Amino acid sequence: MLNQTNSFGRELRRRRLAAPLSLEQLGKLVHYSKGQLSKVERGLKRPTPELARLCDVQLAAGGALSDLVPRQAVNAPLPDSGDEGEVWLMHLDEDGSSSFQAVRRRSVIAAGAASVLATRAEGLGTHDPAGAGTETVVDASRVLFDQFRRIGQASGPASVLPPLIAQTRTLEQLAKRTGPRTRGAILVLASRYAEYAGWMAQESGDDRSALWWTGRAVLLARAGDDPGLASYALVRRALICLYRGDVREAVELSEQALESDASPRVRGLAAQHLAQSLATDGQYDASMRSLDRARDLLAQDTADPRTPVLGASHVPDVVSMFTGWCLYDLGRPGQAAEVFDREHARIPEHALRTRARYGVRRALAHAAAGDVDHACRLTREVLHSVRLTHSATIFADLHRLAHTLGRHPHTAAVRELSPDLATVLTRTTSPQRATNQ
Repeated sequence: MLNQTNSFGRELRRRRLAAPLSLEQLGKLVHYSKGQLSKVERGLKRPTPELARLCDVQLAAGGALSDLVPRQAVNAPLPDSGDEGEVWLMHLDEDGSSSFQAVRRRSVIAAGAASVLATRAEGLGTHDPAGAGTETVVDASRVLFDQFRRIGQASGPASVLPPLIAQTRTLEQLAKRTGPRTRGAILVLASRYAEYAGWMAQESGDDRSALWWTGRAVLLARAGDDPGLASYALVRRALICLYRGDVREAVELSEQALESDASPRVRGLAAQHLAQSLATDGQYDASMRSLDRARDLLAQDTADPRTPVLGASHVPDVVSMFTGWCLYDLGRPGQAAEVFDREHARIPEHALRTRARYGVRRALAHAAAGDVDHACRLTREVLHSVRLTHSATIFADLHRLAHTLGRHPHTAAVRELSPDLATVLTRTTSPQRATNQ
């Protein structure tokens, strides 16, 4: 690690002098202090991927500096997302938090809790050849799904995970008791509930449960004759890998989904996450091409508007928003800030989680571009929503923002914001993540 840090410092100094730029001049371009850059050049301070990307752009290094920054180690291999059995255990705490665990039936029996296995979803009705009553339940469940998404936008994942799990289970049991005419629709809807439960599990910082629920969603979708969701599971897994810092695995999974025979929407989402992964790896041209492909594919989406949408549903132009984040990861925070300013204004006011997510990223882009005072104002505007939504992925970006603002300890706006920012960060236990969603 020390050798790699020294190698980066020597190469940074060589390219800076060849530019030619003084430490102070380069510091103004990348918005780092002269002292900070001096420590990096001398091998006394470890370079961050962000600094490497910024210097790559300003010194036209073509990614050579980023290649010298040690990759952040992945915490652990991703857990298997396979089905662990049919017994679902949930623990609810008094503070509203919850935890989910899938347990094999034989394990439950061995533990002396066989009564759990006797639990049945009563009152769901029996075989309905006409399907009239069942169709009513399906329609109501679709409406209910939209309401869960609205609740999830204005609160933490703990508030929606328990009912999502319960509703998924209810729809599974209903599918067993209804005729073939409506069984497929019920199973596909149950798969959407399971997929959203997986997203909320990731928002709570639980990657293992997120993958379990995504796997469950795939099984339900296949049973409902919707095999395309299997490719979407690759997209979700790629996103989790990206947050964990495993860029290579994220690229491979996104490419698999992109080249599959899934729907244009699933492939478009895969292209978006591939663009993110490529941007994190410093590949500007490839990232922009992938974003163009994402836009083309999403424009071909012909999904039934009555069915729950896969992916983001509160961002008017999701590809443009992804473009902003890719530009940030590519060391172009000024351009990213312009995109975020434009697109953030279009997010609905009620979508607090989405506004918090991109509000933090918007502030981070402005801070990295050197507009520190404005970044502090933007941060203060979203702190309340960050508290409400209690998202592990948003907290990860907030940690990055705090680190970036921390480079300007003598700025009055930073000193004024620091107590409130620290309060929000210290009240969370979310894991640090390597990059974004």
